[in-house]
Amino acid sequence: MQVRWIPGDGYYANAYLRGNVLVDAGVTPMQVANYRDQIEWIVLTHCHFDHIAHAHEIAHMCDAQLCMHEDDAEGLGADERTLAMIFGERAPPLKIARTLRDGDEVEGLRVIHTPGHTPGGICLWDADERNLFSGDTVFSDGGVGRTDFPGGSLADLKASLERLSALDVKGLYPGHGPAVESDGALHIKAALRMLAFC
Repeated sequence: MQVRWIPGDGYYANAYLRGNVLVDAGVTPMQVANYRDQIEWIVLTHCHFDHIAHAHEIAHMCDAQLCMHEDDAEGLGADERTLAMIFGERAPPLKIARTLRDGDEVEGLRVIHTPGHTPGGICLWDADERNLFSGDTVFSDGGVGRTDFPGGSLADLKASLERLSALDVKGLYPGHGPAVESDGALHIKAALRMLAFC
């Protein structure tokens, strides 16, 4: 299934459209308006403002359901958990229709709980296409999400990357920076090697 990359502006996160699922919602409603009739689900990879900034507006525009891991959903209203204050904003009012757990599926995408950047961070795995939507767990340059924000844990992030390194990832679609459509597993292994020195 085709993946459409919708690049984030500045510090705001990328979004991806795969079938009727939009992954993350830091992009503006105007950037996804052409797909409003297609989007039925919006899966938020974690609770940070740069990934959720426009979730409320996009969900309303598309009549879509918002999903997030239960460990991050509980902190959505808190500016300090969402880091909204870093962006000079307040946490947006979000109503999560479905809280997710490890192993759940949303339209063929399997939820992999990957704490470390946040307690409820997730990746989404398309086993058929071998594509991983990695949020801020791992980036395509071998980088990883910061662990010095509230709820972050370097030990948890290392464990999450160990788990991801067992997957035969082809396409890697991260929350920031460019996506790669081949050899995604190499980027995960590079991140794991880098964290060995931390």
